[in-house]
Amino acid sequence: MKSILNFLLVFVTSSILSIFIYINYFQINDKRKIDEKPKLIPTSYSYNIGNSKLQKTDFTNAAEKTINAVVHVKNTSTQDDQYSWLYKNFYGIDSDREKIGTGSGVIVSPDGYIITNFHVIENANQIEVTTNKNKSYAATLIGVDANTDLAVLKINANTPFPYIPFGNSDNSRVGEWVLAVGNPFNLNSTVTAGIISAKSRDLSEYDQKNQSFIQTDAAVNMGNSGGALVNTYGELIGINTAIQSISGGFVGYAFAVPSNIVRKVFEDILEFGDVQKGLLGVTGNALNDELAKRYDTDETEGFYINSTEENLGADRAGLMQGDIIKQVDDVKINRFSDLTGYLSSKRPGDKVTVVYIRDSKEYKTTVTLRKTNRTLFLGMELRNKTEDDKARYIDLNTTHGVVISRIENRRLYNLGIKEGYLILEINDEKIYEVGQIEKIPLRSISSILFLDNNGQKERILFE
Repeated sequence: MKSILNFLLVFVTSSILSIFIYINYFQINDKRKIDEKPKLIPTSYSYNIGNSKLQKTDFTNAAEKTINAVVHVKNTSTQDDQYSWLYKNFYGIDSDREKIGTGSGVIVSPDGYIITNFHVIENANQIEVTTNKNKSYAATLIGVDANTDLAVLKINANTPFPYIPFGNSDNSRVGEWVLAVGNPFNLNSTVTAGIISAKSRDLSEYDQKNQSFIQTDAAVNMGNSGGALVNTYGELIGINTAIQSISGGFVGYAFAVPSNIVRKVFEDILEFGDVQKGLLGVTGNALNDELAKRYDTDETEGFYINSTEENLGADRAGLMQGDIIKQVDDVKINRFSDLTGYLSSKRPGDKVTVVYIRDSKEYKTTVTLRKTNRTLFLGMELRNKTEDDKARYIDLNTTHGVVISRIENRRLYNLGIKEGYLILEINDEKIYEVGQIEKIPLRSISSILFLDNNGQKERILFE
């Protein structure tokens, strides 16, 4: 009986204690949770960029610096197609139609020099430039370089123009923030943001152009051609040129000519009237795993030299077939576009340091770049005469002319023109080197004078 009473006493005491704890602790805390309001936590943040590689993402300063220096370019040309030719030649009716094309341009100097794309002003009869402040100017075409798809225009005013300074595109990095400024679909002064997606991008390995684009995901559409690609400091690091798209609109891939190439082309056109091309004088392939096996090398990156041009820089510096170029100055050569992109910013006479592999050992040499001695023209590859050529052709009573080293134009081939022939004259003007030919507009060609291997001359007329 006594043990039962003790058990009941413990039970009652425990129950009372449990109720007391629940009421004074759990219930009060539950009420506090119900009454508590959620805390608001700011999502903004700040950081010190003094010693940090992080880039600011406020683009207002860069936009304000550049938007007034990007212009709208209108190209008025004559539509000369097969139907207008038919009406003109068979019915005597002049049916040439006026065609309007638009794009963008970038003012790069306070005195009104503008850089745009060649395809924006191609075949223009009249070029009109309109600024962000709606002032229009008649523009003069100063010069073009079809190979890089660039053109230089000039406008005049009594006061200085806002302009965008050149940045160093070699210092730009993949992942860096950039702005595309232009006039897509005639929507003037449009600014879009993105990052650099890739560098040294060649869009086609078969177009005979030495392309080395900056790839970006900043939105670019029709009308942006010739506009500015700028960094967050408002410096010009590229000229927006092309997109890759199935639909015809922007799908995340846009391409710009790097500013170091743009600046060099711009300065060459102003100083020389054309582009001065500095060449190593090598032919070959960019290595990959497949080619490395074919050439029996462990190197899968770099430029494999198949041959060197006689008396050009690489030949004179001792480079030879089988050497693998790994670096030029501070630029690592992983792709062909790495090599051509860097050399496109150089001139004849410039010296570059070339690091190369020979027999599994690394060497270094200095190469002096030489002027181009080859060009493509009407389906022919032309080159300057070598010393051996000069001795040979003196016997044919000529001291001028350039050599046809390859011919793919079936019409000329069917007319009997062959490799090894000389082109002596174009439009009755004597030709001494390929640089002359690169300046001749194709539409202006009326006649070409050839010389065969027997010293016989043949003139072909073009209508």
